[in-house]
Amino acid sequence: MKQKVSVPFMLLGILFNVCLIAANLLETKVIQVCGITVTAGLLVFPISYIINDCIAEVWGFRKARLIIWSGFAMNFFVVMLGLLAVALPAAPFWEGEVHFNFVFGMAPRIVIASLSAFLVGSFLNAYVMSRMKLASNGRNFSARAVWSTVVGETGDSLIFFPVAFGGIIAWNELLLMMCIQIVLKSMYEVVILPVTIRVVNAIKRIDGSDVYDEGISYKVWKISDI
Repeated sequence: MKQKVSVPFMLLGILFNVCLIAANLLETKVIQVCGITVTAGLLVFPISYIINDCIAEVWGFRKARLIIWSGFAMNFFVVMLGLLAVALPAAPFWEGEVHFNFVFGMAPRIVIASLSAFLVGSFLNAYVMSRMKLASNGRNFSARAVWSTVVGETGDSLIFFPVAFGGIIAWNELLLMMCIQIVLKSMYEVVILPVTIRVVNAIKRIDGSDVYDEGISYKVWKISDI
């Protein structure tokens, strides 16, 4: 019997991938809001954690694992295409090469930091959501959504900033940047939580799915186990 993928699951998976790719591109711009300096990726990256929460809550850790690996693959694919485009010679009349290279010419350590931090943070987020759902017997979604995001964002920041900027930015500044990112991204989750709750409830009603991850394997490489 062929496995079927529901429309809500497919749409959330597509949005998850788009958010990750957009966040990587937006990271190249540094913005300042109310005196706080952050990257423009902050506008969209937390959405991926909210989608991760929705998928883990409705379809369970195994489906979340599939989407996380698809996001990693698509992000890697776009990064490689960008580096290839940078390496190709530009037309002599084109004046946008410097700006194009600035956006797509990511340093190898930034690529490694971004992709590895994404994997760790996303899997921590999905794991905490799954385990807390079992422990609470499906209650207290708000607490699960917030704490899974805090854990995931912390794991993400603890890997990304030291790998990407260690030895370049002073460690006290790095620590401050990490704390600001964790707090702001977690606050993002709290602010949009009413919307997340309504979306999750609507998907459960439409899709008829509400998975509890009893007796499953949490090994991150078991992609075929869906």
